Amino acid sequence: MTYTAAVSGATGYAGGEVLRLLCGHPEIEITTVTAHSSARRRLGELQPHLHELADREVLETTAENLAGHDVVFLALPHGQSAAVAAQLPPETVVVDAGADHRLASAEAWQQFYGTEHAGTWPYGLPELIVDPSGRTQRDRLHGAARIAVPGCYPTGSLLALAPALAAGVVEPADLVVVAASGTSGAGKSVKPHLLGAETMGSMSPYGVGGGHRHTPEIEQGLGWA
Repeated sequence: MTYTAAVSGATGYAGGEVLRLLCGHPEIEITTVTAHSSARRRLGELQPHLHELADREVLETTAENLAGHDVVFLALPHGQSAAVAAQLPPETVVVDAGADHRLASAEAWQQFYGTEHAGTWPYGLPELIVDPSGRTQRDRLHGAARIAVPGCYPTGSLLALAPALAAGVVEPADLVVVAASGTSGAGKSVKPHLLGAETMGSMSPYGVGGGHRHTPEIEQGLGWA
C-alpha cells in the first residue's frame, strides 16, 4: 500500500530532512511540497541534494494545497503550524515538526513562547518511558491522527535520562543538561552571529540557566517518567 504525503516548509532545513527520509520510505509517495517565500520555484534550486524531487514546483502553503493527502508534514517555525493544521480534515494524519503542539501546559507555552497555546497532540517519541512500569509513549501514539514531533534537545535529553528516572536510579531534584547544536537549528534566515566567519572553530552559549524554550518540554517528558 502507498500513502500520499505533502510537506509544508519543504525548502527549510527541517523540511529538507523530512523529504530526505520520506524519499527512502517504500510506502510513501511525495505528491506535494509547499513553502511561503520560496513558492513557485523548483525544489532543486533550494534542496539540491534531493535529486529525485528536483523538478517539483514548490506550491504556496495553503489548506487547499495540503488537503487530500494521507499524511501532511508541517516543518514550519513555531507559531505557524497550528493555523494550518486547524484547516485540515480530521481524517488526515498531520505530523507537526514544530513546537506548537508539544506542551500540555498552556502556562508553560505562554511563558516560553509568548503566544496563545494551540493545544496538545500525542508526543512523537515512541521510545519515551511514560510511567514506572516501563510503558512507553508508543501506546499513546497508536491510532493518532495528530502527532507532535519532539524538539532536538528534548529528544537527546529524554532518551538519555527518562529510563534512569523511571528506574529510580537518578535523583530528579537537580538535573543539568549541557547540550550543543549546529547553526542549522536556527533555520535558514540570515543572522550575522551565525555566519561561518563568526562560528567557525568557536562556540557561544545561549538559553542557559533554565531559559531555553525546550526546558518545559524536557521537564514534561521527565515528569511522565
